[in-house]
This record gives sequence, structure tokens and C-alpha cells, in this order.
Amino acid sequence: MPQGFKRKLLKFRFLVKYALIFGICFILLIFISKAVLPLYSFTKANNITSQFLLKLISNKELPIKSYQDRSNILILGFSGGIHEGSDLSDTMMVLSIDPVKKDILIISIPRDLWAPSLKAKINTAFHYGEEKKPGTGGMILAKATVSEIIGEPVQYGLGLDFSGFRKLIDLLDGVDVNIEDAFEDDKFPIEGKENDFCGGDPAFSCRFEKLSFIRGVQHMDGITALKYVRSRYASGKEGTDFSRSKRQQQVIQAVREKLLHLSPLQDRQKIVNFIKTFNSTVNSDMNWSEKLSFARIFSTMSKQNIRHITLDSGDKEQNTKGYLINPPLWQYNGEWVLTPRKGNFDEIQSYIKCEMYEANCQMKP
Repeated sequence: MPQGFKRKLLKFRFLVKYALIFGICFILLIFISKAVLPLYSFTKANNITSQFLLKLISNKELPIKSYQDRSNILILGFSGGIHEGSDLSDTMMVLSIDPVKKDILIISIPRDLWAPSLKAKINTAFHYGEEKKPGTGGMILAKATVSEIIGEPVQYGLGLDFSGFRKLIDLLDGVDVNIEDAFEDDKFPIEGKENDFCGGDPAFSCRFEKLSFIRGVQHMDGITALKYVRSRYASGKEGTDFSRSKRQQQVIQAVREKLLHLSPLQDRQKIVNFIKTFNSTVNSDMNWSEKLSFARIFSTMSKQNIRHITLDSGDKEQNTKGYLINPPLWQYNGEWVLTPRKGNFDEIQSYIKCEMYEANCQMKP
């Protein structure tokens, strides 16, 4: 290298030094703005702190809303899509959780239950709430209405449509469900054929398919599980909303069991995909710290500590009574609805409180 060029290079070496420092600082600034600051904003907005992470690991004093040590989560299932009634709640249940006693009570609420404050069936609450305040009003009104019925505050809500339900179960490679009673359903609606004229067939037979479920353990993919929980026109007791609620509880339990048996190492990608899909398809008013807290709680619960109750009108074959009745159609503008047998919800609320807070509740309809 010529000596003159070396002298010029040495003369400006301080500029090279500062340029290098400036370049490093610039790259760090970009990294902070693109990665660190969003991560900081996310953790701050979702209350994810070092203290929270320690509590999450120890499963103590998790930051979830509760009343008398119980957190109540309303779960809503929708048909979804763009057809009429797509935002009516096809499924409604409350998960009442006591993380200290490690107790979960699942309360199934029939969609045809009459809600006095709405002057309509309870499954319309989300729809009317969305009409008033799109995006958040549906869940707010649905939680408030269910709270009036059960007499307990509802802190959180989760909403999921049928397509999301199928995706989540398929991501788990299906679930195993123990079918207690075999049934057939000749009128299960075929998606996309709701308005098909069936070539003039007055019975519109092309709109429906026949379902058949035999007794015993069956492995179900997303579509099969959806048909199992949605079936409404089976003969006998399996054609009631109350039996349908029990089937929905079965599938939720099956999903939980499948998740608990996944290996963090071998099934790492499956777990990641499930979490991503859950977050993108489930409408929730929980932040991430609350989601993580409930995931931690569910992972520590044993199957024996999960109880189920269904608000129903009883079973004549089993000679059991229920808390609900089906009043004459003329009393409710010709609609088939369910109402409390004693005219108000006091008896039902006492029953729910008993199941929630008394270790050996003996209250029966």
C-alpha cells in the first residue's frame, strides 16, 4: 500500500471510529424500536412482570378477577359465517373455578332459557349487545345477563365459532370421547345448503344428513366432534338441549385431557400451533397474564375435581325433576322457551350457590 494513502487513512481514522460507533448505535436503536419496545409494551399492557412469572411457576396468588375465591368464565359457541343468526349463542356454559380448592364447576345453560331483562331467549344476548356496541358489547351483555340468571358475577368471557372449534380439535389430531348413549339424528343441517330448494322437495331432504353415534369410546376429528355436540334432533332424550349440554361438557373434558398429555418436547410445535390458533379464533376479554394464569390452573386440576351441572326440566324416564318448565306458547309470543318452575330464579340461584360453596351440597330439584 502506498505510504501517502496510509497517511491519509490514518488522518481520517477517527472518522471511521465514530462511523462504526454510530452504525452500532443505529442498529441497536432499530432493534430496540422493533423488538424491545413492543415487547415491553406488550408485557406492561398484559401485566406480565417478573413477579407474575414467579407466581405463575409457583401457582400462587395469580392475577385473576374473582369473587369469594371463585372466577367465573362464560363460554359461548356460535355457528359463525354470514348467514342470519350467526351470532346467536348455540352453546352457553359457565366455568366456575376455585384455584385454591382446585375445584371446577361447569354449569350448562340452555339456549332457550327466557331472560326477563332481555324479554327474549338468553341466546340473543350477545347479538343485542353487538348491535349496541360492536366489538365488545356482545360479551358485556351476555355476561351481565348470565350473571342475573345464576346470581353470581361473571368475570370473563370466551367466544368461539364452529370453524375455530374444528381447527383446535384437528390441531390435537382429534380427541377420544366416551359415548354413553347411542343415538341417530336424521336432520343434521349440512353447511352451505341452508337455502337449497332441493329440486322442489317439500321436505328439503338435501339440506340434512343422517348422524349415527354408537355407544363406547370413539376417536373424533374436528368435524365429527362438532356434529356430536351440535346434534339436536335425535330421538329420545338425546334430542334434548340438556343432553346436548352434557355432550359439550364431555368434549371440553376430552380436549383438556389431550392437552395435558402433550409432551413439551415431542409435541412442541403442536402446542405452539394450538396456542396461536386459540388466540386468533377465540374472542376473549382476558389479557395474556390472565390466559396464562388459567392455563396454569387447568394444568393442575385433576379429573375428579371437575363437576358438571345442567339446568333442565328433568327426565320423565328417570323420574327426576328439574328447575325449569316449558310454559304454554301463548305466554311468550308463540315461542318455545324455558322458564323457572317457581316463576323466578331464586331457587336456581340457591342451587348454584350450594354447588359452588358447599362441599357436600345435597340440594336437589
